[in-house]
Amino acid sequence: MAMMPRMELRQGQSLVMTPQLLQAIKLLQLSHLELQTFVENELERNPLLERADEAPEPVVPDAMASAMAADTERYERAESLNTQEGMETRLGTGLDNVFQAEQPQVARLEAQGADTLPVTGGSYGGSGGSFDEGPEGFESGLVADLSLHDHLAAQLDLIVTAPADRLIGAHLIDAVDEAGYLSEPVAEIAARLGVAEARVEKVLHLVQGLDPSGVAARDVAECVAIQLRDRDRYDPAMQALVANLALVARRDLAALKRICGVDDEDIADMIAEIRRLDPKPGRAFGGGTAATVVPDVFIRPAPDGSWLVDLNPETLPRVLVNQTYHARVSGRARNEEERSFIAECLQTANWLTRSLEQRARTILKVASEIVRQQDGFFAHGVEHLRPLNLKTVADAIGMHESTVSRVTSNKYLACPRGVFEMKYFFSAAIAATGHGEAHSAEAVRHRIRQMIDEEPPGAVLSDDAIVTKLKDSGIDIARRTVAKYRESLRIPSSMERRREKAARGAGQR
Repeated sequence: MAMMPRMELRQGQSLVMTPQLLQAIKLLQLSHLELQTFVENELERNPLLERADEAPEPVVPDAMASAMAADTERYERAESLNTQEGMETRLGTGLDNVFQAEQPQVARLEAQGADTLPVTGGSYGGSGGSFDEGPEGFESGLVADLSLHDHLAAQLDLIVTAPADRLIGAHLIDAVDEAGYLSEPVAEIAARLGVAEARVEKVLHLVQGLDPSGVAARDVAECVAIQLRDRDRYDPAMQALVANLALVARRDLAALKRICGVDDEDIADMIAEIRRLDPKPGRAFGGGTAATVVPDVFIRPAPDGSWLVDLNPETLPRVLVNQTYHARVSGRARNEEERSFIAECLQTANWLTRSLEQRARTILKVASEIVRQQDGFFAHGVEHLRPLNLKTVADAIGMHESTVSRVTSNKYLACPRGVFEMKYFFSAAIAATGHGEAHSAEAVRHRIRQMIDEEPPGAVLSDDAIVTKLKDSGIDIARRTVAKYRESLRIPSSMERRREKAARGAGQR
């Protein structure tokens, strides 16, 4: 068959990803601070946009001349923007197609009034930052000092893999003040999270092992003790000295020598060593303004036992399109170029207002489904986290997984148990034996830790024995998975635990 060029006419459908359409998708994954910056830039660039809390300019017949002057000034600003920047993108018709699959849910939410954004009381709040206009303002914003919180959080991610322990560790780090001390009692954190106080103590022990040495201590004595342990100098004499720091402050050397059982030279060396320690380990880090996590969603219990999900109005920029001003300036357009610029400004303004409304509704739907899926956590605590993935939430609310992923990125929700990032509520599933309900990976890790903590010295559990016990309780798990979870919890093997407990028992005798 001879090959020759020919023309064919084909008909098909495709979704054109215009720049505005791509921008609408990106809006979903922006944090509220990034969104505020984006909206501020649009307000500066588009003369037809204004904040919702700005009152329109009054137009009085007697002041028509001044109103005309103001209109002229704003129009000249628009003309200048057109000359300097132009409109590099045009509004496509595909914006509504992005959320096409969501229309039934949106209609249902609107019918229930779920898109109303009530003002929720509480102490939460925040505001966006800005660059200083001084000569050093911009440069200082480029390189920020590493905060103590960020330094500790980065280390915690490396040593803790269990989602529940990460949540506990995150709350402990949040409670560390600028000096490096734990500012909230462990009992209060445990009660708020709904976990045993002993478990919070274990995670606190991990946090206290982070750099800088002495961080997350509850008092000066504990801070000093941590630093001495790191230097392998916490012997019995030093323990007695740390337990009596009040005598050190009073310089009662006679009492200290008697309590510690040392002579003059030793007590002088011990006191000198304590004075070389850092009583405020957190002060070496950036002391600038800490970035406050502002929740995007509030979760609160309802009188009937359910949960109320409210959007935080502080994180929702509200903008309006000034149709009156558009009518004025469009009637004064002198040529086609100016009319085209004004039309594109109107299209962009309408696109932004619709995108912000859709973003708010999407966040509300995703958060509501997370609360429905993880009701056990909100009611009973972190040990009741269910296995959850993006697809489950996406299928339940009629969205794509990528949309749910964008919504849960950089978004936080506040509930009676604290402030949590939305992505923390997604956990892997462990199959159940028979036809039972699957277990979350975090719940299985917690079960493994409990079993090992409760094992007697004479009957240390091997990984195979743990597998058997878990299967007897309805958890279908492989031996290599148990070994992986045990190692992620930093628990030694059964042989190492047997030797440690035998040595501990011999030392006690």
